Amino acid sequence: MLLFEDNELFDQGKVRYINYALPDTTLELREQFFPKNESDHYFKLLKENTPWKQHNRKMYDRILPDPRLIAYYGGENGLEWTQELLDIKMKVEAACGVYFNRVLLNHYRDGNDSVAWHSDTLPADGIHHPIASVTFGETRLFKVRHKTRKDVLPLDIPLTHGSFLLMGKTMQDFYEHHVPKTSRKIGARINLTFRISDTAKKVY
Repeated sequence: MLLFEDNELFDQGKVRYINYALPDTTLELREQFFPKNESDHYFKLLKENTPWKQHNRKMYDRILPDPRLIAYYGGENGLEWTQELLDIKMKVEAACGVYFNRVLLNHYRDGNDSVAWHSDTLPADGIHHPIASVTFGETRLFKVRHKTRKDVLPLDIPLTHGSFLLMGKTMQDFYEHHVPKTSRKIGARINLTFRISDTAKKVY
């Protein structure tokens, strides 16, 4: 279910653009948005320098660790922005024309790490804001489904090293997404979701 895609010079390392024709929202993917050398550089920096934490979550009568590591920058109680995060943020903003003031990093260490079906509707993020998702590292499947309409076919989107996915401002109202586990032997993936918090201060 694609609107169109641009494969011009894709094999030569140029950006591949895909616009998914979804009802009720917009969803745009840019593969190879960050060239391989930049992607390798950022992956190494973020993996080694980020103060990763593993949160716990209550499921029924048990407390279980989340199957991934996270870090928050910007916003209330967030970490101070690093130069590499600012550089990534500014490149994303220049491409989509949206200013972001908060970012959530997820570190999927291997195929056992995952995130369940959800929408990104945290109170601190406000409502009706776009979200920019950047991937460095191993390709993982990003699954998307409509919350109420059974006639809208679900999507399986492989998010590759250096890709940039822009979720429109109504995406979280109408759709859920998740990253499933995989039995394949794979390495780590780091995902950055840039957000707009109505309470966070401006970064620059």
